Amino acid sequence: MPQTWSRPPNPTRPRWVPPPTRAPTLVAEIRGFAEGQSVIMQERLEKRIARLLPGGSLEPSRIAQEVALLVDKAAVDEELQRLDSHVGQARELLSEGGPIGRRLDFLIQEMNREANTCGSKSGLEDISRRVVELKSEIEKIREQVANVE
Repeated sequence: MPQTWSRPPNPTRPRWVPPPTRAPTLVAEIRGFAEGQSVIMQERLEKRIARLLPGGSLEPSRIAQEVALLVDKAAVDEELQRLDSHVGQARELLSEGGPIGRRLDFLIQEMNREANTCGSKSGLEDISRRVVELKSEIEKIREQVANVE
């Protein structure tokens, strides 16, 4: 049974305090893996080329160009920045008090959308695992938001 939260007696304090979440840590981990993504993608591409063109090769500049295109397609920087923004907005809402349930629900929906985009854009297993964990954390938060008036 989900835990419900009651309104504190002091009106200057937030009505609802979310339980601790791993979401910020997971976003930071995803960001760290995304930064090393280009090296991994270059290694994968070089292995594929070696398999497809035995005895032949491409110029290093051409490989670098292809890697740049792949990394650009898989970049999740903007999504992670928006996730950080949504978390900050949620914290602001919690400090304001008042009727915040619907606005928090909207932010949770946006956080889930950004996490899904990160998962679908990245081809790295480490990022995919963190995205699944992040989506689980977001769902836990969504369950708690459902209990906010």
